[in-house]
Amino acid sequence: MRFTFKTDYAQDIKLVKHGGQRFWYSLLLAALLAAPWIVSEYWLAQFTFILIYSIVGLGLMLLAGFTGLFSLGHAAFLGVGAYTQAVLTNMGLPFPLALACAGGLSAAVGMVVGLPALRVKGIYLGIATLSFGFIVEEVFARWESVTGGNAGIHLKTPEMFGWKFDSGNDFYFLCLVLTVGATLVILNLLRSPTGRAFVAIRDSEVSAQSMGIHLARYKTMSFAISAALAGVGGALYAHKLQFISPDQFDILQSIDLLLMVVIGGLGSVHGAFLGAIFLISMPQLIALAKDYLPTVVGQAPGLQGLVYGVVLITFVLFEPLGLYGRWLKVRTYLQMFPFYRRGTFKRQKSFQKSDRLK
Repeated sequence: MRFTFKTDYAQDIKLVKHGGQRFWYSLLLAALLAAPWIVSEYWLAQFTFILIYSIVGLGLMLLAGFTGLFSLGHAAFLGVGAYTQAVLTNMGLPFPLALACAGGLSAAVGMVVGLPALRVKGIYLGIATLSFGFIVEEVFARWESVTGGNAGIHLKTPEMFGWKFDSGNDFYFLCLVLTVGATLVILNLLRSPTGRAFVAIRDSEVSAQSMGIHLARYKTMSFAISAALAGVGGALYAHKLQFISPDQFDILQSIDLLLMVVIGGLGSVHGAFLGAIFLISMPQLIALAKDYLPTVVGQAPGLQGLVYGVVLITFVLFEPLGLYGRWLKVRTYLQMFPFYRRGTFKRQKSFQKSDRLK
């Protein structure tokens, strides 16, 4: 089992903790760079979707996993970024500027939505964000002069500095660069005083406020950053599909995004990527399993929703730390074998907020 002896604060906040992480992350990056020449075009498209959803998942993980603010209308930010990118790109604006505007407008909308978070929390915050999602979806459907209404809108091929991303390989590398950049931004943010303030708010708002953390400022900032990443992911999502319509950003999409971070593992950057892999691969696995199921079951229209619900309930009951939490347990077991104790990850007693004030 690896132990790192830390002697100063700079060593504690390093991005790469030890040589093992550097080796495995470098190997993963090399595999991702070589993917276009290894996998088929279909699987490369699936990898592209995983990268896009990872960007959105990083934003939602920052909001829900590290700040403790749940959103049931995050697909609205995805839609704002997608439609902003579509309108500006079709107007002839260069791709980088359109992408920046998509992220910026989504961040501005996120700040507006974050205002109710200053007074409500828990289930009431979820209801507020859910109603916002319904409002935005209705705006997309009714504002036909800009969004095209229910008929949808087509996008032009993204172009940057005279280079058109008209092939699957080019667009994959674009998404890979943006995903790596978003990951570095989140990692650096979390090891900064701002990120530590987010975690303090998640653990106890009373304690955070007593230490001088401005709750309103940091909650609004968390919503803005999360919405900006969702807007960037939405812009890439729109370019990948080359066509968007309001029904692509409904409540089911929001539930899928929340499901992604919960199953991936709340409170971990790795969980955003594992959740994105789950979200993209699960429909493929269900489609493969249909051939081996009875016709009545395999052709049932609600099979995918049923599987998602069962998986979510299973994780909430038996593995609340998600896929990343399960991996940590497996890794610890392998490192400590044969001295592993079953109570190593036993849950500690949880206190209600009222108990903390006693």
